[in-house]
Amino acid sequence: MPWTTPTLKDVRRLTRDYVTSQLGAQSLIPNSVLRIMSDAKAGLAHLVLLYIDWLSKQLLPDTAETEWLDRHGQIWLTNADGSKGRKAASYAAGTVTLTGTQGIIVPTATNLTSAAGVAYETTEEIIIGTGPTPVGAMALVAGAVGNIDEGETVSVGDAIPGVDGIATVVSMSGGVDEETDDQLRARILFRIQRPPMGGDADDYVLWALAVPGVTRAWSAQEMGPGTVTVRFMMDDLRADNRGLPTPDDVLVVRNYLDTKRPVAVKDMYVEAPIPLFYDLTISALDDDDEATRAAIEASIEDMEMRRSKPGQTMYRSWVDEAISTAVGEDHHELDFVTTPMPEPGYMPFVGTILYS
Repeated sequence: MPWTTPTLKDVRRLTRDYVTSQLGAQSLIPNSVLRIMSDAKAGLAHLVLLYIDWLSKQLLPDTAETEWLDRHGQIWLTNADGSKGRKAASYAAGTVTLTGTQGIIVPTATNLTSAAGVAYETTEEIIIGTGPTPVGAMALVAGAVGNIDEGETVSVGDAIPGVDGIATVVSMSGGVDEETDDQLRARILFRIQRPPMGGDADDYVLWALAVPGVTRAWSAQEMGPGTVTVRFMMDDLRADNRGLPTPDDVLVVRNYLDTKRPVAVKDMYVEAPIPLFYDLTISALDDDDEATRAAIEASIEDMEMRRSKPGQTMYRSWVDEAISTAVGEDHHELDFVTTPMPEPGYMPFVGTILYS
């Protein structure tokens, strides 16, 4: 039968009733010793019941909270770097260029600081050349906060005579935030509900998701029977590119899958989804302002996150539903035709939204 945790009031009543039944009394006098002791015991019992109620939610990963969810992850999941459970945050790394007097030596671990206050250090010793001289660098703070766009500048923290105080970023990426509870929970449930089968389609998905930065993955026989094609997204790390992975990201995932796939599988392909941008027109929007438009765009992108995948037809009803659920929208007219993908590797992304 279902269990319902009683309220403190109910526990007090049960305790008082028990005491009076054992003493043969009609009732407990307010502020009497027996009344106070009964209520005190009821309060302690209620705390135990609340703890058991909370503990019951930690026993299964779909309702577990952070610390217990980590424990479930450590039991079920092994990541690409060999760690167990939650994927840890990673450090951004890349290249910056320094300028200054030719021949000046810049030592390893020279401090750099971004405009956002994130600390970096160089990873090699260099000698300043006639022009901008490249040097490897890495963030000292883990997470996406360490990623910097190409062309941005960082300050040289160590005052080195003959070296200019500003360095230019050539590349600085790879910083990934720690896996969230929702992402970890989804991986655990995927692993439990789809146990390893020695290299079936779900195994490739789980392996790809074990790589830091990968948030979604799919596998299919795109090239025909006997082949495996894995496509994946990095929604957080590559948010500025709609989550689409770079060629370097593809190489990292491919190299890891090579260590996991069955040796008998010869034709394995790892690729980024091919974006197919679809346009739509919204008219007769009842409250057409910037806030409503932003909510509509966010709702469509959320729908894509849940429904979109390589080869997936983008249905008009899905787009219509997403617009209707946006905050601030009451009614609208949509000009959009259901759009199938031309090939299995193509994936739908909302492009231009026109309002009329």
